[in-house]
Amino acid sequence: MGKAVKNKQRPVNLDLQTISFPVTAIASILHRVSGVITFVALSILLWMLGTSLSSPEGFDTVMSILDNFLVKLVFWGILTALAYHIVLGIRHLIMDMGYWEELESGSQSARVAFVITGVLAVLAGVLVW
Repeated sequence: MGKAVKNKQRPVNLDLQTISFPVTAIASILHRVSGVITFVALSILLWMLGTSLSSPEGFDTVMSILDNFLVKLVFWGILTALAYHIVLGIRHLIMDMGYWEELESGSQSARVAFVITGVLAVLAGVLVW
């Protein structure tokens, strides 16, 4: 028969809820998630733009859709995801230029990006409502 398989040491804990992620990992994962949200939302936003610019009736249709609370909540979420993706994208560009590459400065820049996104999310909420 075949060779005997050696018993290798393998990771025992694969439960992601018990693993403590560093703030930089969380920022990176959320940046990818916000990119997917932005990509999917682009079709919705382009449809709304096209419909609103097509005619006065199309504009009224889009405005009546935006009167719904759930739609406003989704629209706010889209704007927040877009803001997050832009802020973290700028952070990544700055890191590509050689700044904030150390562990401490990278963690600090991720925290600052979270705060900036929080402020932009509040501003987006004011815009939507």
